[in-house]
Amino acid sequence: MNMELVWRILPRRMREKICVEELEQIQEIRLRCGQPVLLKDGMRQIRQMEGGERLSAAELRETISLLSAYSLYAFEEELRQGYLTMEGGHRVGFCGKAVMENGEIRTLKQINALNIRIAREQKGWGDMFLPDLMEGSRLCHTMIVSPPGCGKTTLLRDIVRCLSEKMYAVGVVDERGEIAPLRDGIPQMDVGPCTDVLEGCPKAKGMVLLLRSMSPDVIAVDELGRAEDIGAVHEVLHCGVRLIATAHGHDFVDIENRMKELVAERIFERYLFLSDRNGTGTLEKILDKDGNMIRGERIV
Repeated sequence: MNMELVWRILPRRMREKICVEELEQIQEIRLRCGQPVLLKDGMRQIRQMEGGERLSAAELRETISLLSAYSLYAFEEELRQGYLTMEGGHRVGFCGKAVMENGEIRTLKQINALNIRIAREQKGWGDMFLPDLMEGSRLCHTMIVSPPGCGKTTLLRDIVRCLSEKMYAVGVVDERGEIAPLRDGIPQMDVGPCTDVLEGCPKAKGMVLLLRSMSPDVIAVDELGRAEDIGAVHEVLHCGVRLIATAHGHDFVDIENRMKELVAERIFERYLFLSDRNGTGTLEKILDKDGNMIRGERIV
């Protein structure tokens, strides 16, 4: 992944203190006006950037100008969503003063904070786990569960790549542009040759749309959980399409509490739990639809 793209948008003072290679070890860069720059590494450890100087308003404006290519007009839609997807899949989130119109956010102004999330692919994760998600030649309906930042989206993406390379037609509903972020219509992450990406569409509507338009063998979605998602899940199953989803949670009890209907109906045949106990992507366990252990701890 080209880290120079991230390095180039940083304030000049930061570029003088951190090299491109150092970004390889960093997950997030948080820029807050009037506060020290914070860096989060792959072990989720947070530290101040060397020197600890506070970020000035001028430095924050410098980064915003670089991000917007000096055209805030073209930047309007990204500000309304609260984030921008850069080339390479890196994502920048914004905070500031919301300008409302008819109950919706029209834009943000007086931006006071940025969170730069550095995108990474982990090729090989999918190959490592895919055998656990199969019963013979049949892919099991699978839910990947973890707290935020523990690798569930990264793992989902690489499983999609693996399936696609095995010539499964995979439909990805990428509501927030995190599985396979598009730039000029091109996925910025490798999701394989047989994958169709629908970005920016709510999961429930997106799953139904893909069923009707793209005839997928597998549908992949991130962060399942809304009430309206349940009906779409049932429609996917009725059409004989396999489903792989992620959800926030720590353990099976969390999922039972949040998705009682899906758990009670035993829709998902595999539950794969990740944590960051030994770094991002630590496998805690894989359970079957009855909550029985299939595989225990493994570090990916």
